[in-house]
Amino acid sequence: MEQARITKSESSRWIKIWRHIKRDRQLLILFIPCIIFYILFRYGPLYGMIIAFKDYNVFRGILDSNWVGLKHFRNFFDSADFWLLFKNTILLGFYSLLWGFPFPIIFAILLNEVRFIKFKKTVQTLSYLPAFLSVVIISSMVIDFLSPNRGLINQFIAWIGFEKIYFLIAPEWFRTIYVASDIWATMGYAAIIYLAAIAGINPTLYEAARVDGCRRWHMMRYITLPSLMPTILIMFIINAGNMFRIGYEKILLLYNPMTYEVADVFSTYVYRKGLLETNYSYASAVGIFEAVIALIMLALTNVISRKMGGRSIW
Repeated sequence: MEQARITKSESSRWIKIWRHIKRDRQLLILFIPCIIFYILFRYGPLYGMIIAFKDYNVFRGILDSNWVGLKHFRNFFDSADFWLLFKNTILLGFYSLLWGFPFPIIFAILLNEVRFIKFKKTVQTLSYLPAFLSVVIISSMVIDFLSPNRGLINQFIAWIGFEKIYFLIAPEWFRTIYVASDIWATMGYAAIIYLAAIAGINPTLYEAARVDGCRRWHMMRYITLPSLMPTILIMFIINAGNMFRIGYEKILLLYNPMTYEVADVFSTYVYRKGLLETNYSYASAVGIFEAVIALIMLALTNVISRKMGGRSIW
């Protein structure tokens, strides 16, 4: 009797699934290219992770290369580079989160308060433009702005009577330059999410506040910001999870031997070991370690957010 009930329950569940598939078949067909993309370019390459546990030889292939277990992980943890890379990665990620995360929120709230439509649209357009430029162009602009000979910033410094600063070869300036350029390049694009969330706030809340005599500052503080909190928490989880995953492109374009001590991170180290020195197994081990730490950070942030604000990704 119990077995018949379980069988009936399973059959009814499959019937419901089939009805949902039949109802949403057009959307599912549109979703097929996305599924294929993730299978081919996201999940398929995970097979290659096993070279981190082997002495990979290009001519012998992945399966026939010698199995060495955790040898490359131990070598990396015992190397003199480990703690330097760990410190540089965590500091760059932390500073980017600390300074870069609030800027789009503040920008979106302030932009929403602008009543002059033409000015608002102009500012929006200008703030979005850097997001459409490649990392190479962004980095080239940063290098030109900070050039000691023709850079606008150094020209201004000289004009007010101070000595020019060689920013790009000064280790103490690298993290500031990286974080500031990242904020400038991503602030306008990231603000789109918060502007969309603000647009979804019930306008009757603002009307009631005006009737009660609230000023715009109070409406921003007690209506706009609390209404944005669910979106802010979700974006904070995502950004905190990516704090440990710093892209190598901009750092490669901006750093030099003078700034290695503060600029070298896991991703640039993987690039040098894997592509320049062709030590694929060792570089894969470093990459796996970086990915695991990023996953742990994402999970911890998600748990903390659920405990404090009741919002989480899962």
